[in-house]
Amino acid sequence: MTALRREQLSADASLVRPGALWVLVLSGAVTLETAGDRRTILPGDAVLLDARTAHRLTADVETDVVHGDLRQAVPSMPLPSPLVQRGFGEEHRGIVALVTTCPLSVECKVDLFAAAYASLLGTAILSIWHPAEDGGRADDGRGPAGDAQVAEVVAALAAEPGEPWTLDRMAGLVHLSRSALTERFRRATGHSPMRMLREVRMNRARTLLTKQCLAVTHVAFEVGYGSVAAFSRAFAADHGLSPLAWRTAPASRASVAGYPQERPAEPRRHRRSRADQQQRPDAVPVQ
Repeated sequence: MTALRREQLSADASLVRPGALWVLVLSGAVTLETAGDRRTILPGDAVLLDARTAHRLTADVETDVVHGDLRQAVPSMPLPSPLVQRGFGEEHRGIVALVTTCPLSVECKVDLFAAAYASLLGTAILSIWHPAEDGGRADDGRGPAGDAQVAEVVAALAAEPGEPWTLDRMAGLVHLSRSALTERFRRATGHSPMRMLREVRMNRARTLLTKQCLAVTHVAFEVGYGSVAAFSRAFAADHGLSPLAWRTAPASRASVAGYPQERPAEPRRHRRSRADQQQRPDAVPVQ
């Protein structure tokens, strides 16, 4: 996933985006038309379409939607397309809080924050889809409850990245122990809570640095660093450039008008811990 944004559609307006598409209707209604099929997508419903499915999404009335280029990275267990999930918003209120609070735009490469963001959405989609096939809904800590709590924490971090977040504070937010929260984060995102906090802060910093009127000092404090030096070290470690050099690089300043062309994720150059490499055995990776 390289982009996720919220958009108001006027009545009869169409949502036209290339490639794979995930849409969540927040209010209003849209009509989804595919070959030989026509469905109405209501508030709280979500739909996932792969890049090969010809479709048309038209707003029936003024409609508020969130949409992104979510797609499967490894089609070992292909999902149906279109995949319409009724009541997605009710099942995953934490995910709804996250996607309405934190837009996403990845300009250069798919970073850890974007990958973890997509993993949360993918896990939430599977947690609703699988029970329909199994005839049951077992909550083993990897299902909707766990996802919702992780998403609630990520939404809080995205809303207030400059707050003095600690692992204890994150765990207390969703009434979990430090170890339980860490384990749920690793299952849902592949990363620890503190690593996710760093990614949220870097994501916010990149957005602020595109605003030329903001001093780097202001950006540093806005994203939770106590000094420009500490922020510069952290930023350079992740990006290979200082905040000021990143701001002046043409590729860094480029904005995304639409979804970038789909491409495979770039290989990681850093070593990950064994815990970071573990994934749910039944998960379908998405990007």
